[in-house]
Amino acid sequence: MERMDFAAMLAAVREKAPLVQCITNIVTVNDCANILLAAGASATMAHHPLEVADAVAGVQALVLNLGAVGDREAMLIAGKEANRLGVPVIFDPVAAGFTGLRRETARKLLEEVQFAVIRGNASEIRSLTEDKEGGSGVDVAQADAVTESGLPQAAELARTLSKRTEAAVTLSGAVDVIAQGERVLFLRNGSPTMARITGSGCMLSALTGAFCGASPDKPFEAAAAAAASIALAGERAEELRLKKETGNATFRIDLIDSVFNLTEEQLIQGVRYEVYQG
Repeated sequence: MERMDFAAMLAAVREKAPLVQCITNIVTVNDCANILLAAGASATMAHHPLEVADAVAGVQALVLNLGAVGDREAMLIAGKEANRLGVPVIFDPVAAGFTGLRRETARKLLEEVQFAVIRGNASEIRSLTEDKEGGSGVDVAQADAVTESGLPQAAELARTLSKRTEAAVTLSGAVDVIAQGERVLFLRNGSPTMARITGSGCMLSALTGAFCGASPDKPFEAAAAAAASIALAGERAEELRLKKETGNATFRIDLIDSVFNLTEEQLIQGVRYEVYQG
């Protein structure tokens, strides 16, 4: 089995404290900034078209979130400048198949920007791969939800998009699927309550930016380590929720706190993953 050193990837984030530029939606901008700070990174949220090129010049990673579709001009400017400077770019295609504007914007971004990592739910990844409508708003459509029996199909979907875009792909679900070229990894950590808060996916995309910023030459490993870190934090937040008999609002705070308190030892001992051989 392929060995993944998730702990070393987390240590790199905390040692290098990468600055991550995020163009993200107003619903989750605060959570994205806080999850970056919790991991040991820093955040900047510049989004005006006249300043994003300057902002990108001083960061270690760029995250483009389609929830900010109104900032599409800024995303294109920032993405192209990041490519010119060699700054890794992460794309979160929020609800990519939900409206014509989002489909067209996603198509244009894929054509004009080279991404290091693309992270989305199964409906979003399918929409990018097949260039068609899909999803249930910002949520995954029931027909696309990742199941144990459907893992081979999810793996092939992520592989196809990765080969087409030359990016690592994180397909988030009950089991996370991370692919780059022929390499595919399944991650089996997390909590169902993560789907009951706004922004867990956006936070993962921001966190992926931190890991890519710290290890820009390892996008597959960075994507997997980011997904493992937030999933383990989700398990800890779920333990606290059950112990305190609280709900999803407190869970959101506990999730961020659990990323803050995450140790390398927890990553070494707690991550449940397997390399897909299909």
